[in-house]
Order: sequence, then structure tokens, then C-alpha cells
Amino acid sequence: MAPVKIGIVGAGMIGGTLGRLWLRAGHQVRFGTRHPETLQGVIEEEPTLASAGSAEDAAAFGDVVLLAVPLAAVPGLGPSIAPFVAGKVVLDASNPYPDRDGAVATEATEHPGGCSAWVASHLAGAHVVKAFNTVYFRTLEEQAHRPGDGLGITLAGDDPEALATAAALVRDAGFAPVMVGALDEGRRVEPGTPTYNTGMSASELALALGVA
Repeated sequence: MAPVKIGIVGAGMIGGTLGRLWLRAGHQVRFGTRHPETLQGVIEEEPTLASAGSAEDAAAFGDVVLLAVPLAAVPGLGPSIAPFVAGKVVLDASNPYPDRDGAVATEATEHPGGCSAWVASHLAGAHVVKAFNTVYFRTLEEQAHRPGDGLGITLAGDDPEALATAAALVRDAGFAPVMVGALDEGRRVEPGTPTYNTGMSASELALALGVA
């Protein structure tokens, strides 16, 4: 797709990996992180495309925003970034892990629409797409742009245009999108489900999820 501005809220393993892949594809990326100094090497490599700032900076910068923070951070982070992401596509890569996120994981899992719908409830007006939550970051690093049947990235969302944008960015990062359905269908690819963290190809995922 044509170059876009991407804000990444959370520049850890998933956010950092995807940011590098999107930079290689020619997109502008601003990493939102509490430790921008850790990204100095990336910024020096791509000084015209890469930058770093606060979570709010990244949310305001991006035409599309990737949310890649621990789930427990969402209730505190939501009020500060929600005004900046209203009307924008937000790719939600978060997962509920009770050992890490405590009661927040239970609350998100028990939400009628699943974890990403719970995240969306903190980001009023954003077009949330569940994306990049099912694959280990090392697999993303190693399998980007592999030939043949590409590594599958599941997508779930309620807005067709947001899903199309997400799919294009999945391809630009070097993977193959697999449409799961509406946002509440994202529950089918959360931790504990059969396809979670399997590294399946797009065709294998589509077959396993019954969306081929």
C-alpha cells in the first residue's frame, strides 16, 4: 500500500519487530515508549522514517496505530490515547494472560465480545482490528516475506475499511492476512485456542478456523 504514518504504542518485542518490518516497507513509524533510547539504533538506520516519543505522541502521529502493550496497561493508557485514535484504525495485538495481567485478564476474557472488544471499550471511536496477537515475535522476525504459503496473521474487526487497511499492512510486513470475522470472533484466536501461537501458514489457519 502507499506509505502511511504508523504509530506504535509499546515498542517491545511485537511492536519493535513490526515497526522494523514496516520501516523496510517504506512507512513512517513513530514508536511510543517510555524508553526511546533503546530505539536509537533503529532511528539512526532510518532517520527520515523512524522516530520515538511518548505513547500519546505515537497515537497522535499515526494514521494507523498498533497497540502492543501488556493488557493490564490498557485501563490506564486508554484515557490518554483515546482522543488521538478516535476515527483511526487501531491494530490490537494484546492478549489476556492472568499470571501477568491479573484481574484485568479475567475482565477482558469475560467481556461479551472478547478481549479486543474490551480494549475497544477503552478507545471510543476507534476502528479496532484484532491483529498480530497470535504469533511469537521471533517467528515474525524469521518468517517475514517467506516464499509460497505465507505465515498467517489472523484479523477480526467490524469495519470493512479498517480490515482492508490492516490486511494491506500485514502484507507489507511480509505475511498473509486471514480474515476471521467480526471483532467478537477474535475470541477464536486468543490464548488457549487451537491455533494460538502455532505459526501456521495462511492456508492452514483458514482451514483450521473454517474460513477458507
